[in-house]
Formats: sequence, C-alpha cells, structure tokens
Amino acid sequence: MDAHAKQPDKLAYQVNEAVHVSGLGRTTIYELIKTEKLKTVKAAGRRLIMREDLEAYLRSCRDVA
Repeated sequence: MDAHAKQPDKLAYQVNEAVHVSGLGRTTIYELIKTEKLKTVKAAGRRLIMREDLEAYLRSCRDVA
C-alpha cells in the first residue's frame, strides 16, 4: 500500500485523539463527558468518542454562538 494513500476516516477517537482533531482541551473533553454533553462508548476496555458525536457536539456549539 502506498504510504501516502489516504487512510480511512476513524469512526471513533480516544480522548487524546479527540483533543487533537477538535482543538478542545483534554480537561474540557473530560468535563463534557462527565456532564453527558459528549457521549462515549466502551469497547474492548477503552472509552471512545464516536466521530459523529464529537461532530454533533461541535455543531451544537455553532448553533448557540
């Protein structure tokens, strides 16, 4: 496989990945999870944030701004 070939988009992110792709801080992500403003799933012993849930949260921020 070509090293420069586009990788498929991730379906879910670990917290550190969600921080990177969203631009939100780690503490903010954890606070959103704690207050249930950002949904997570647990799979194979890992807490994951579905891409669609992260996108939906960010869209909701735009709607009130």
